[in-house]
Amino acid sequence: MARKIYDDSFKDEACRLVTEQKYPKSEVCRKLGISAQALDDWLRKRRPAMTPPQPLPDSPEAMKTRIRELEKQLARAEQEREILKKATAYFATLESETKR
Repeated sequence: MARKIYDDSFKDEACRLVTEQKYPKSEVCRKLGISAQALDDWLRKRRPAMTPPQPLPDSPEAMKTRIRELEKQLARAEQEREILKKATAYFATLESETKR
């Protein structure tokens, strides 16, 4: 089997999913079809370049950063909730059809 070559933009985006979007490494690997070792290597190589300086905890900049992070987490949780609601409704209709 030939070794896959990924361009830098693909690697950067995979790293961003883990570092900024807070997706689990295992999920990113599964969805993108990459090995955990490859992702770990990419993260290790990009960590210094991708990590912005941490602002002081009480500064307005820190609070804005935290708000953005929380808004991203909330949006993801809302999406997951909507998916679960639809799945629940779908399986409920399947169950009621099988009882007939």
